[in-house]
Amino acid sequence: MLLKRLIRFFLDGLLGFVVQWNYERWGGYDPISSSNAKPPGVELWADFDVPLDQVDASWKNLTHALSGLFCASINFLDHSTSYSAPQWSFHSFAGKLRYGSLPREAVCTENLTPWLKLLPCRDKAGLSALMDRPSMYKGYYHSQRLHLTSDDFGTAILNSGIMLEQTLTVVLQPNTLGARATVSGKTLQPSWSLNSLFGRKVHGKCSVSKSSNVYVHFEQNLVSELKEVRKKSETPESGILIHDDFWNNTIFEMLASPNRVVKEIENLQKEDSSVLYEFLVEDYNDSKPFDLGLRWKLPVVWSCQQAPLRASRFLKGSGNERGAIAISLKSSSSNNTYKVGCCEKGSQLRIDIFQVVPWYVKVYYHTLKVFIDGELQSTMENIEKMHISPSEDKVSPGVMEMILRLPCGVKTAAFTLEFDKGFLHIDEYPPDANQGFDIPSAVVRFTVFQASTGFEDNFLNKLPILNELQERKHVISYTEVLLVPLTTPDFSMPYNAITITCTVFALYFRSLLNALRRRVGEEERRLKSKAAKKRGPLTSLLSKLSAKVKGRPIEPPETPSTSLSLINNNLVLKVILVAGIAAGWQYYFR
Repeated sequence: MLLKRLIRFFLDGLLGFVVQWNYERWGGYDPISSSNAKPPGVELWADFDVPLDQVDASWKNLTHALSGLFCASINFLDHSTSYSAPQWSFHSFAGKLRYGSLPREAVCTENLTPWLKLLPCRDKAGLSALMDRPSMYKGYYHSQRLHLTSDDFGTAILNSGIMLEQTLTVVLQPNTLGARATVSGKTLQPSWSLNSLFGRKVHGKCSVSKSSNVYVHFEQNLVSELKEVRKKSETPESGILIHDDFWNNTIFEMLASPNRVVKEIENLQKEDSSVLYEFLVEDYNDSKPFDLGLRWKLPVVWSCQQAPLRASRFLKGSGNERGAIAISLKSSSSNNTYKVGCCEKGSQLRIDIFQVVPWYVKVYYHTLKVFIDGELQSTMENIEKMHISPSEDKVSPGVMEMILRLPCGVKTAAFTLEFDKGFLHIDEYPPDANQGFDIPSAVVRFTVFQASTGFEDNFLNKLPILNELQERKHVISYTEVLLVPLTTPDFSMPYNAITITCTVFALYFRSLLNALRRRVGEEERRLKSKAAKKRGPLTSLLSKLSAKVKGRPIEPPETPSTSLSLINNNLVLKVILVAGIAAGWQYYFR
């Protein structure tokens, strides 16, 4: 049912719920990290197979359908100010591709549950049984991806041209007693197991799945580090890098024996080539659950292979009027492979940059400045190609697509763009406007470098994951999300004005209604009764006797008419005063 709903909209698309990937700690040059490292929030791109005039309407329908399916705010991408139409950054030249992102969208269990329902056995059996919510969301990184591809659009046969690919990427911290030891600023690798990470074990594969396998990949850097540890510990060479006993040696021990070991074909004759281990889950059952683990016998310090250049983005300037966006590229000190690859392709490094800026951040693209190794360079000499779509107020965001040419062996490179901050209507501000406004991550693609790993050809058809690892893809990095503070109005001022206005009108109408509803006859009778009670015979006699003793003239009793006239005069004065205040208030705010 999901395929029938989504296939009406797009030919090729990807949806992801993620948090920020740490390129320094988790790498970005290998095929797994380069493909699964995504920007924070929600990222959605789709390439439609509909007429050009129906693309925007199809995008709107797609966002609303995905929003209902995954319990997310993806429907906020339906407005034209929330998405863009890249020309060539995503290799779509027909103008039918749309791209949008929501950097502030949080990922929680209500997004994971619909994603799990698309699996054959959900989270009841197979590897999906490991998806314990508390264990997953306490990790450092969490990413859910849904990739739907259709090669035969419009056909009714779903298994001939439609492929639904689900990817879940999690970075977890193994449970260790006490603080982890460090050597030269690097953290020692801890021992781990599936039971310690997820609190569960796998009791066989899903009954409706064709295959269920687990793969452990030892990168070339890790194999090289194990080789160095072997030399320092004076361990015999036999049994440490021989693949038949590689999972059980004097450096580490695997809790389960792999069913197959595949070595990287590009470095087949070298001892430090990467190794891939395969574990068949179908060989395990309830009596013998699958609990893969790795226990280190000797301390090992290892770090992932980073991208050739580390991309970062930040803001320059201060105040709520103007500023500048800067994208910085720094060479990875631990990675020397990019220089070799650059020299093989030529004397220059080619970098694609794609950036979307909201309409209220008015970027001046003519202020573009390029710095290489700290020195200002000529803009046209370092830009091979550039496409700019200026923003339009409350209609569309600004889009910049640029190809930079940097010299081989560059250490640092940066470019800046100046901008002015716009003003929004009070109805356009979000509830947390004082927090700031997000600018989506920029996409940096290194077209010269390709993240892939080649293995032996005879295993290519046996292991489906090898097709994914051997597919040559460009190394992609995402920058940080920028938080731009804009000028915000005093949201309490309307409340204060409404409060004082209501108070004045309440006083006015209270006095007015009191004067209109008061009856004169009842007031006179009330005053006469009070005077009669106070002026009894004994009281009158005592007052006359006191006046004669003191030598004062005898005062006649106050009549009710005199008191009533005084009361009426006071009411009239109050009504006139309140009416004057109300008239002045209206004249002042007119």
